[in-house]
Amino acid sequence: MSNRFADRRDGKDEWLTPPEIIRACGHFDLDPCAPIVRPWPTADRHYTIEDDGLVQPWAGRVWLNPPYGRETGKWLQKLAEHGNGIALTFARTETNMFFSTVWDRADAILFLRGRLRFHRVDGTLAPDTAAAPSCLIAYGEPNVAALQAAGLKGKLVTLR
Repeated sequence: MSNRFADRRDGKDEWLTPPEIIRACGHFDLDPCAPIVRPWPTADRHYTIEDDGLVQPWAGRVWLNPPYGRETGKWLQKLAEHGNGIALTFARTETNMFFSTVWDRADAILFLRGRLRFHRVDGTLAPDTAAAPSCLIAYGEPNVAALQAAGLKGKLVTLR
């Protein structure tokens, strides 16, 4: 649920996925990157920064909005190994991280049309759009089907 990319305009570093994105993707069993305070649930179970979701066991269908930046690849690697979930991240398609954890491991990518507006931890909408385009990455065929049925605007590219 959380997105810890730095926003130089207001000094905030934790951003929440728009709830309509999560609803469109369906039910999730685990969110390993949930904020401590969250205005809406993203899954049945939440790990926060206090739990260090990267080292915890993952089970079931995972919703992953990982910390953005240098740590993103570690989280996507764990989701690729887990094999059942959807990740939201910037569409940095040219990076080594994207090649190793997405192009070579994921089942599909939904490139979202336009730029997202994330929410603050109090649930209010951020005043500006994200700094880059976003995509949803599906690991596992049921998650490809979920993206196909989500009704979100964008372009779905199947990889397997």
